[in-house]
Amino acid sequence: MKSLTDTVEVLSGVGPKRFQALNELGITTIEDLITYYPFRYEDLAAKDPTEVADQQKVTFQGIVATAPTIARFGRQKVRVNFRLLVGNESVMVTFFNQPWIKNQINADEEIAVYGKWDANRRSLTGLKVVGDDSDIKPVYPANKHIRQSTIQQLVIDGLNQYQDIIYDVIPEQLIDRYRLLHRLDMIKSLHFPSNDAKTRDARRTAMFEEFLTFQMGLQIVKSRNRDENGIAIDYQINLIRDFIQQLPFELTDAQKRVTNEILANLKSPAHMNRLLQGDVGSGKTVVAAIAMYATLTAGMQATLMAPTEILAEQHANNLAKFFKNFDVKIGLLVGGIRKKVRDEMLQQIKDGDIDIVVGTHAIIQKDVEFNNLGLGIIDEQHRFGVHQRQLLREKGVAPDILAMTATPIPRTLAITTYGDMDVSIIDQSPAGRKKVITSWVKKGEWDKVLEFMTREFKQGHQAFIVTPLIEESEAMDLQNAMELYDELQNFFGEQHPIALLHGKMDGIQKDQVMTEFKEGKYAALVSTTVIEVGVDVPNATLMIIQDADRFGLAQLHQLRGRVGRGQEQAYCILVADPKNDVGKQRMQIMVDTNDGFVISEADLKMRGQGDLFGKQQSGVPEFKVGDPVVDLGALQTAQIDAGKIVSQPGWSKKMEYRNLVNYLEKIMRINQNLD
Repeated sequence: MKSLTDTVEVLSGVGPKRFQALNELGITTIEDLITYYPFRYEDLAAKDPTEVADQQKVTFQGIVATAPTIARFGRQKVRVNFRLLVGNESVMVTFFNQPWIKNQINADEEIAVYGKWDANRRSLTGLKVVGDDSDIKPVYPANKHIRQSTIQQLVIDGLNQYQDIIYDVIPEQLIDRYRLLHRLDMIKSLHFPSNDAKTRDARRTAMFEEFLTFQMGLQIVKSRNRDENGIAIDYQINLIRDFIQQLPFELTDAQKRVTNEILANLKSPAHMNRLLQGDVGSGKTVVAAIAMYATLTAGMQATLMAPTEILAEQHANNLAKFFKNFDVKIGLLVGGIRKKVRDEMLQQIKDGDIDIVVGTHAIIQKDVEFNNLGLGIIDEQHRFGVHQRQLLREKGVAPDILAMTATPIPRTLAITTYGDMDVSIIDQSPAGRKKVITSWVKKGEWDKVLEFMTREFKQGHQAFIVTPLIEESEAMDLQNAMELYDELQNFFGEQHPIALLHGKMDGIQKDQVMTEFKEGKYAALVSTTVIEVGVDVPNATLMIIQDADRFGLAQLHQLRGRVGRGQEQAYCILVADPKNDVGKQRMQIMVDTNDGFVISEADLKMRGQGDLFGKQQSGVPEFKVGDPVVDLGALQTAQIDAGKIVSQPGWSKKMEYRNLVNYLEKIMRINQNLD
């Protein structure tokens, strides 16, 4: 029997290699494939140069007036030039690093070229020669292992085979109320756009479907938590006071306040489901350690789940320091450990011989059994979904859940995106922590940046250098980073070795480079990927962000937080030539403030004006289509609608919600007595 949860291996042409390539894009099932929507569309309808704005991407159709010539420049770079007669205007067309174009184009033939228009020079930087099919072309996030055309063909095959079982997830009355499209029509309109109006309606429908199902998940979990009995953790307050007393620093007032909120939750028989927000370096880990120790004094176990192995190891090391004078056994459970070691650890966890289990999602695998789990802590909460939170809760009779995030989220957004949780905020930095000094320099001032790096290296300090991800081209990301890496290696030589971290490395390689950098083997780390949230390199005092205007404020703030972890003064240098006022504003805000909450509010306003940079590092859950910031109104509407559905007695048995229930159970894996 067909199901949208079938793996894409059922489709013709998907063997092991292609399946692996699709997995890297997050495509495993037919549902993943048909909802792998284009992130933008190219308008390939030919235009007249007189009606095109400067720097706009456009298609020109005309006669090739001069035979293409090829020239080489720089290090292994080429350009192909020719003139195109568009109406009465002669346009110079240049293709960079596509030498084969010369053999595809002949003088006097009629062609269409898509590229970026320079109105002042009356020239076009060519991106591709356009065929004569559709005027609107979808563009998918892709990688080097799989082409755009392959993704589109697989979508066609998937829809041909499965369209008869694609039903509306959104209830009929909501489709009518908000004038949405039916699901099959929505999916087809996004993959095969016919006109702008229809595509807009399809995106609106896809956004609401995502928001509604997300809010349904939150509402179901919230109602379950309300109805189920929790456990009252009968901790020993005197032992907790002793633990706090022996810490080598005084807790801030904010840390004391949130610690009291958490301890009150632990003592209560109701479920704790709390989100702990704290800016980078605000001291969330020690609050988590106190909550864990409280749980241990009641004879129960605690666990901490992090999104990556390197963060899990870091947490385990930090907790070991906090508990060095206490009889607390900490176990590290990650995917990379040997089977024998893992089996021994699983037995110790089951027997209650390990007090605190720190790990990755390996913690929520079926074969992990706790003896008496009282508290589950999730770090970088937005990297885990409702489903993972629920799986962690199911590891005990009814453990309390504390989720942490280093990404400040404006309260209006936190209430909507984490509606099933209470929110605690650490809005104060520990005494003595120095603010990172931030400066913004233009690209033409790169020599000054190199001088500053040299000074820091001579003092034995280290630097991060981050280059932006360019969504359309993974190859371009790597090329940019490689060129910078080569330049820095040539400049600094063996005296100050440089490391490179990029998206094509596997997890083991990335962890090895990060570990060697932490150990001081390299003076600087060039990275194409965002340095993992929370990674601690106390000796790193300098963060340099190339093309900083390509990052969102939340991302920039997170990156800046990677330095200044030690005693030395830290610096962040933003290298950027922003082309618009929003980009300039973003740079200035970073220079003016280190306050994550001020930055998050500014990010909210700027993204509300249509600035979508930094979506992935904003601390809110990721959606395929909707943006919780820009589309906050739709998210709030979905929250209200989900609440009304879940509040109906026996709602999950009603015919009108049958497809919604099926989606929640099969696709989102939220089940076991939905109501």
